[in-house]
Amino acid sequence: MGRRTITVHQVRALLAGVRRAGLDPVPLLQAAQIPASLLGDDRARVTEAQFARLFRALYRTTRDEFLGLGTVPSRPGTFAMMCYAALPCPDLGAAVERGAAFYGLFPGGPDLGLERSGAEARFTVRSAPAGDEERFLTECLLAIWHRLSSWLIGRRIPLVRAEFAYPAPPHREEYAVLFDCPVRFGAERTGAVFEARWLSAPLVRDEAGLDEMLGRAPFDLLTRPEYGTTVAEQVRRALSRGLRVSPRLPELGEVAARLAVSPATLRRRLQREGTSFQQLKDQVRRDAAIAGLVEGGEAIGELAERLGFSEDTAFHRAFRRWTGTTPAAYRVRGPGG
Repeated sequence: MGRRTITVHQVRALLAGVRRAGLDPVPLLQAAQIPASLLGDDRARVTEAQFARLFRALYRTTRDEFLGLGTVPSRPGTFAMMCYAALPCPDLGAAVERGAAFYGLFPGGPDLGLERSGAEARFTVRSAPAGDEERFLTECLLAIWHRLSSWLIGRRIPLVRAEFAYPAPPHREEYAVLFDCPVRFGAERTGAVFEARWLSAPLVRDEAGLDEMLGRAPFDLLTRPEYGTTVAEQVRRALSRGLRVSPRLPELGEVAARLAVSPATLRRRLQREGTSFQQLKDQVRRDAAIAGLVEGGEAIGELAERLGFSEDTAFHRAFRRWTGTTPAAYRVRGPGG
């Protein structure tokens, strides 16, 4: 119930390559059990399971690790060979540099780099892959690099900030969730900043572990783990846990007490992170509602009651406010949704 949903912008961006190739996206949406009608509303969202199915359907169709989002395809197995090439390196810095050099061998591939400046280091996408108009592939490269690097050393690398060399999109709030750090748009270059000391960390994985990880990649590397390092994440986790045991979500004072701060302090910290307690409550209920409609078999009235709504009409009003449409639009009734 606590799993996040994914904005429909990411679905549209994922489909950009097949659209450009003149392929029909409807069969892919059907394979993912995503109603095609959702693509027309900017507030619509899908579950991680739906997004994963779409990702895999695209991979089968395109036979391209870049999913048709670049002008030059990346043949299946390229990412795996990069990982095998980086695995013998003595530390993370050498592994990242080798991985960046590996992709630099391919015409039309991403121009990646590692920069050091004092106590900070930055993994950069110096230029977006050709054809990546939606920047989805660029953002995936940053997220995958971060998760892969953390996996290689067996410890999560906290990011200091993520920077993007383009204006903030309408769904800018999704970026802080994806990267679990402060985000800045309109930067000189696109990259993820972290403490340079992590570059000297030794790699702790072997080929057997790499084989297992590659069996789940790349989508598992894109799925954000629940680290709970920001205040908003801690609050969201408390709310999600509360909803699992009772339709009544914990109040602000209850959550503040669990976090050992005053309600006023909690409000201020959430405000600094660009959100509020009410927004987080709405997000938790929204994501639980979408997951229930897509993955569960309960009636809409039962779902509304489980989420703490006293009557169906109140649930319908709230759901339309969250997503722009009705709960029935999300009800998946088979391969075509």
